[in-house]
Amino acid sequence: MKTIKLCALLICAMVFSFGANAETKPATSKTETIKVSGNCGMCESRIEKAVKVDGVSKAKWDSKTQLLTVTYAPSKITSEKIQQKIAAAGHDTPKVKASDKAYASLPSCCKYNRTK
Repeated sequence: MKTIKLCALLICAMVFSFGANAETKPATSKTETIKVSGNCGMCESRIEKAVKVDGVSKAKWDSKTQLLTVTYAPSKITSEKIQQKIAAAGHDTPKVKASDKAYASLPSCCKYNRTK
């Protein structure tokens, strides 16, 4: 009988121990808002598709505010890499400007006013 009580006590201690460890783990994801130039729904689809890569779990671009809210795992991808993906699709960000070739390949409705 003492053995059963001891086993039950050990199991309870292990469960509580695992729960305590889970609370002290560092965050595995980060949410960031990035300004991304664009105009319309086609831009939204292109921008969100460009960042659907390993390490990014969620991305939503708003055409009115021109802000992309992206949730990603910093251990797998950086903000700069995300912005490089967006620029490769033809859209400027504060840190990475799209190449002239990528911008020129955008449909006419998607050509936003670029800053020099």
